[in-house]
Amino acid sequence: MNDILQGRMLLSHNFDITTDIVPALSREEFTKVFQEGLIADKNIKCRPVNNPHWIVEVLFSPEEFSPQQVGKLCADALAQKRQTQGSSIPEILILGGIKTTPPTSTSPDALQLGEWGVDVVETLASKAFLQAIAWDATIAQKPADSIFKVELNKGLGARQEAG
Repeated sequence: MNDILQGRMLLSHNFDITTDIVPALSREEFTKVFQEGLIADKNIKCRPVNNPHWIVEVLFSPEEFSPQQVGKLCADALAQKRQTQGSSIPEILILGGIKTTPPTSTSPDALQLGEWGVDVVETLASKAFLQAIAWDATIAQKPADSIFKVELNKGLGARQEAG
């Protein structure tokens, strides 16, 4: 790994929409969204991972980007992909949390202590989705610098917030 790229996040995809509204993305297509969408930033690199939950590894320079900024870039890349498909753009949530418990695997494709696990969510109702997963209760006891949320939807544009 390039010494400058010390930040690491793993992305999963939560597709909370029916395929008649937005086409589903295979693991390969999902990976390509970020490989192509983030290519302009030389201090961000993406690759597929071999893991049942995580799909894409994103390496970034923490001196240049905060995790929230990388999350916003990921939301923009996915929205751009949906736009080029001619699909209606769903509401996109990027929900990140830093791993604070021991890893369950030593595999290089597993989330390790101190790395960001990020759920990339496509939904028609982000508020209802967040309520269904009890987001507010989940983050209530966590330090603000250990979580982030980026919302991208038609009415609000993009909003970033810790917690």
